[in-house]
Amino acid sequence: MGRWEPNARERLAKAALELYSERGYEQTTVAEIAKLAGLTERTFFRHYADKREVLFGGSMALQELFVHTVTEAPESAAPIDVMAAALETVSEVFVGRREYSRQRYAVIAANAELQERELIKLASLASALTDALRLRGVAEPAASLTAEAGIAVFKVGFERWIAAAEERTMSHFMRESLDELKAVTAGD
Repeated sequence: MGRWEPNARERLAKAALELYSERGYEQTTVAEIAKLAGLTERTFFRHYADKREVLFGGSMALQELFVHTVTEAPESAAPIDVMAAALETVSEVFVGRREYSRQRYAVIAANAELQERELIKLASLASALTDALRLRGVAEPAASLTAEAGIAVFKVGFERWIAAAEERTMSHFMRESLDELKAVTAGD
């Protein structure tokens, strides 16, 4: 193995997901992931703190994109419209990643520890969005309600998007789920 290998992070993530899908998360070791990727365990730990983080490595970038979109929205935009714009922007990150997202979701759904980690990451995202909305001048409880509703729309839209026979865009499901939420709150 060479001292430096291009795309090591991506190769490790791909190898991990493949092994988690085939063998299960608990039965897969870091050594096996590194070997399948053609890298060393040391290289693995340069990129990921532990084998869970392979599945959550993009969480911070996703959070930053959400927050940036909320922060940069026009001042005149209503909080729910700001959240809609953020959901639309984030959907673009997932273009071409449906199969990966399906596999990742299946691995997480099969393991309680990973489900807990996913919920923690979503709670952290909601908190960051609440803070970003507050910085825009949105008062409580509107800031928290908007952020939590946005995360609920994201979660429901995402799960509908990765459905087995689904081919419509993630953006479509974000808009549709947000429209459903608006209809529910309007009493329709």
